[in-house]
Amino acid sequence: MLRLTGIPLPLDHPPQAIAQAAALRLRLPPGEIVSCTVFRRAHDARKKSAIMLIYSLDVELQDEPGVLERFADDPNVKPTPDIGYRFVAHAPDDLTERPLVIGAGPCGLFAALLLAQMGFRPIILERGKAVRERTKDTWGLWRKSVLNPESNVQFGEGGAGTFSDGKLYSQIKDPRHLGRKVLTEFVKAEAPPEILTEAHPHIGTFRLVKMVENMRATIQALGGEYRFESRVTDLEIETDRDGSRRVRGVVLSDGQRIASDHVVLAIGHSSRDTFGMLLDRGVTIQAKPFSVGFRIEHPQSLIDAARYGASAGHPILGAADYKLVHHASNGRNVYSFCMCPGGTVVAAASEEGRVVTNGMSQYSRAERNANAGIVVGITPKEDYPGGPLAGVEFQRKWESAAFAAGGGTYAAPAQLVGDFIAGRPSTSLGSVVPSYKPGVLPTDLTPCLPGYAIDAIREALVKFGRQIRGYDMKDAVLTGVETRTSSPVRINRDETFQSVNTRGLFPAGEGAGYAGGILSAGVDGIKIAEAVATSMLGVAQGVE
Repeated sequence: MLRLTGIPLPLDHPPQAIAQAAALRLRLPPGEIVSCTVFRRAHDARKKSAIMLIYSLDVELQDEPGVLERFADDPNVKPTPDIGYRFVAHAPDDLTERPLVIGAGPCGLFAALLLAQMGFRPIILERGKAVRERTKDTWGLWRKSVLNPESNVQFGEGGAGTFSDGKLYSQIKDPRHLGRKVLTEFVKAEAPPEILTEAHPHIGTFRLVKMVENMRATIQALGGEYRFESRVTDLEIETDRDGSRRVRGVVLSDGQRIASDHVVLAIGHSSRDTFGMLLDRGVTIQAKPFSVGFRIEHPQSLIDAARYGASAGHPILGAADYKLVHHASNGRNVYSFCMCPGGTVVAAASEEGRVVTNGMSQYSRAERNANAGIVVGITPKEDYPGGPLAGVEFQRKWESAAFAAGGGTYAAPAQLVGDFIAGRPSTSLGSVVPSYKPGVLPTDLTPCLPGYAIDAIREALVKFGRQIRGYDMKDAVLTGVETRTSSPVRINRDETFQSVNTRGLFPAGEGAGYAGGILSAGVDGIKIAEAVATSMLGVAQGVE
């Protein structure tokens, strides 16, 4: 089978045009094509008057060797690569140790799934609740301003990605096609099959809930065990005479001890108490860069028209997204983050007395507004010098400021873009109705972020208005604050994926500083599972 890439077709082409385009590209009569399937479909909207679909096709031919010889120098005609996943290990029947996976977000989910598929029967420890119970608690904040610190947008089965746009693409290097394994498992769990072919697939919150439940059932059927509302408060670490350290188990908040020599830390970017525990236990951890800013909302129709012109609203294109970057005159980088077409801004706090925003979309992306984070990059050296947890305290400072600016009720402070650019407080809202629940308070956002961030965002919004017409419209709404763009720490690991100073401890995913988003977190979970399996087999054979 051959892989053809870069095949352009008009937006409204008939189905048979795909195979015809493949035959034309290979200079073959249509009858010599045995089969033609779509591997990937993207769109090119650089010319709004002539938007094109761009296909990658897998084509079966009668004379594949001959065609390959004719197109030997063509990088867009190659043998279809083998991207099937192969397990690196299988647990022996007499293996008694069970690995522990702390956290049931995307990384922990895939670490547990792969370990279960390899026969290692993992135990998953999740501080929050099962996904449906967690959803009820999350709505409790959104509808009633009641926060459950252990069950919210950040904590619980499915992780923070459950209440997001459900984006399933990433810019990570993936030479082993582990991302395909992630997508394939999602489809098995009842994700829409088109996520396998769309260049920028997404799922949406409601579908993610069911998928997470289905994957849990698969893990349990393979011998895995879930323990919800099981917060890990301590590690048991053994130190040898030579000073080397090895984890021997964990301690839960109720005092229960669970022994294991292999512990996966898939704790997410908001597990601040766990970061503190790790630091107290001497696990190597350091502050890392992240970004802070606000959520911005526009009418989705404005973004659609700016991106797609007369083709706005076309069912193949769906709701338009965007990606914006600006290098501000004060040296700061400002960029759009986690853009959610046809979505809502959601309350994402996990600590009392603080306001945090995030973006969320359903699969349909049919809500009135588009939203995105407009964030500024910050670094430990320049912005929060100090210890490994200085970034955490930086986040807390501005989340507390947002809580106060919003009136102290979990309402969020908001400001019209026109007022923000002009440097005056907002006293009312305009044509754009903010979607944040439990509500917003029009005010001045200046006290909610450092001055350099305010200046950079103010400058960037004007520049973005030149890239997307109407982006700096006066009635667009900024809602504060966006602080959980990525983990404020990195839990250092070596080439074996273990902590650099504590053997058997496997820092993983976004919370450990090694992923950003659902797909990259899932890929990291697979790598971690492979490393755990390899280590466990080595220990069992007396190699490690």
